[in-house]
This record gives sequence, C-alpha cells and structure tokens, in this order.
Amino acid sequence: MKNNPNNSKTNNNLNDREKSSLRTHSHAFMLNDDENRFFMRFLEKYKIANKSRFVRETLMIAMLTKTEEDHPTLF
Repeated sequence: MKNNPNNSKTNNNLNDREKSSLRTHSHAFMLNDDENRFFMRFLEKYKIANKSRFVRETLMIAMLTKTEEDHPTLF
C-alpha cells in the first residue's frame, strides 16, 4: 500500500485516542414538514454548511447542560 502524502495517517497507524474519536455510529431522526422548513431556514440564515456537525454539537451541548443541571449540589 502506497502512502498518501495528503493523509499521513491511515486506520492502521491511528493511536487509541484517535480510533475512539472516529465517528462510526449512525443515528437518524425524522422531521415533519414544518420542522424541516424551520430547520432549513435556520441553516440558511446562519450560514451553517455542515448539518451533521451542527446537529451533533447542538445535541451534545443540550445533553451536557441538562447533565450539569441535574448534578446534585451540597447546598
């Protein structure tokens, strides 16, 4: 196998951290017509080109925020 100068790392020589950060799990969801129109207008208005990244980051922020809110406090 010939080395690609544009991609110095192949799957064979990725370290453990890099392997664990690869996105290999797919999740799908459905939107109704109104939700889809709103979603598409939002992406266009804020010039969001990468839908997957936007949905992933927005979901993770919402989950982290909720987890932080639910964390027990001493007082």
